[in-house]
Amino acid sequence: MSTIRFEVRDAADIRFRVSPLWETVRSRYALADPGRYVVHLPWIRRARALADDPAHVESLRMLAAIARPGAWLPDFLTPPPARPIGDIEEELATVAATPDEVVVADLLAVAVRSPLPAPVAAGLVAPGRLLSDLVGAVRLWHRLAVAPYWPRMQALLEADIAHRCRHLAEGGVRRLVDGLHPSLRWADDHIAADDPWDVDRELRGRGLPLMPSVFVDRRVLWNVRPDSVPMAVYPVRGAATLWEADPVRAEALAGVLGATRARLLNLVCSPATTSELARRVTLTPAAVSQHLTALHSAGLVTRARHGRSVLYVSTSAGRALLTATGTEPDGGT
Repeated sequence: MSTIRFEVRDAADIRFRVSPLWETVRSRYALADPGRYVVHLPWIRRARALADDPAHVESLRMLAAIARPGAWLPDFLTPPPARPIGDIEEELATVAATPDEVVVADLLAVAVRSPLPAPVAAGLVAPGRLLSDLVGAVRLWHRLAVAPYWPRMQALLEADIAHRCRHLAEGGVRRLVDGLHPSLRWADDHIAADDPWDVDRELRGRGLPLMPSVFVDRRVLWNVRPDSVPMAVYPVRGAATLWEADPVRAEALAGVLGATRARLLNLVCSPATTSELARRVTLTPAAVSQHLTALHSAGLVTRARHGRSVLYVSTSAGRALLTATGTEPDGGT
């Protein structure tokens, strides 16, 4: 059982974050354990070829050594981003600027869980070299394996946040925490987590960044050391829809709504941004926006803003219309 203890100012500073750095690092766990991460098999098949390419193996060696099944990640490698939507280069700059003593303390903390592999243990005496190798490896892995899919990942993560914000608006912190994950509950002035970590944290006015994650599957994860910036990383909703093929199954509505609007209504059964939809239907974002506005005016889709993005998702009326015409919704929320 883990306990995260709040002060009043901590409850007032709960905030959401989306981190491409976290997803990039954490994706290595899925790559190394495909049996556990079966929902990501389409991505794993593509990513494995990149990871095994002799041109990349050596450059990725440090990341593979530090992000491995059964091992905790050192806090310096996955700080929550300063902004709602993180930028990979800004996040890597934060990692690169980690003081040597923090690198050493974080590595010693995760060594309690499992022994450090030799390349990582070398960071205890040469933390600067470790940081340089890690930043290079993460940057390369992001470019190869995550960046091509980041728009759809980000759309899914932001859709989750929009859902959680509705919980917060409807029922406050208790509703937010109780609905975040089955293992969590709000108990007076703290979060109680049914997990094996036995973490006991005093937030001490630092607030709590909440990060949905594509590559976290079973539990809510906390930072390792009490002195690190607090954060909670929880499994995103709808991860199984992320790699679905994009068949066109809304023909039954095309005669009424038009082929493009029928297809868009089908696609936003899973939340999506205008730019992501534009890519999927091969139209300009401006054209897609016009169609979405019409669907929104008809009450068939709803929208919510998070950061700079607007997410669209079908309403119950939109889903009912798809069902009534025999159209199988594409994905789900």
